[in-house]
Amino acid sequence: MEIKVLRNILEANEAIARENARLFKDKGVFVINVMSSPGAGKTSFILRTLERLKDDFKVAVIEGDIASKVDAEKIQEQGAPAVQINTGGACHLDANMIKNALNLLNLDDIDLLIIENVGNLVCPAEFNLGEDLKLMILSTPEGDDKPLKYPQMFTLCSVLVLNKIDLLNQTNFNLRKVRESAAKLNANLQIFEVSCTTGRGIDNWVTWLKNKLLLGWICRKRK
Repeated sequence: MEIKVLRNILEANEAIARENARLFKDKGVFVINVMSSPGAGKTSFILRTLERLKDDFKVAVIEGDIASKVDAEKIQEQGAPAVQINTGGACHLDANMIKNALNLLNLDDIDLLIIENVGNLVCPAEFNLGEDLKLMILSTPEGDDKPLKYPQMFTLCSVLVLNKIDLLNQTNFNLRKVRESAAKLNANLQIFEVSCTTGRGIDNWVTWLKNKLLLGWICRKRK
């Protein structure tokens, strides 16, 4: 019974996610779903990304948290539109939450929408939001065994960001081990090593993202 209920929930979510994806495509908005465990640095990573994109692209953010609007306020201070979703206990965002949040954004004035999911390495991976790209952040203090413990997250994501590289010498985190483990799960995974504190590696990530956005913009212009 529980398996059937979960299947029905996921099927209903997929239907709404397809609606979201069609809307994003029609409006020409590229969407990134950012996932990680709590404290890995999702908001800091988004802020660093905004700093480097704000002069070239129009970016908006949807913030997902169980409670509070702290992160949305940080994004707004950067000058970007932000919508806060408080799940009230749910451990992930779903497609319907995103659909409702879109009513508070002007998609005609957005090139890139970044969705910060609730901190969790399990549930967010199962719920499609209609995004173009799933991105996972893993920080060095969390340990290098996460690909073994949470394989679905690594399998479904297109990008893996290894954050807090500045703390590498203070942990037992093995970069080579993580890269090898992740590659076995997903051979096409793009991996970026960054420090949101020092800014190291952020330019490499943003250059890659800009190429993605420009390619999408060129394709839309050719339609």
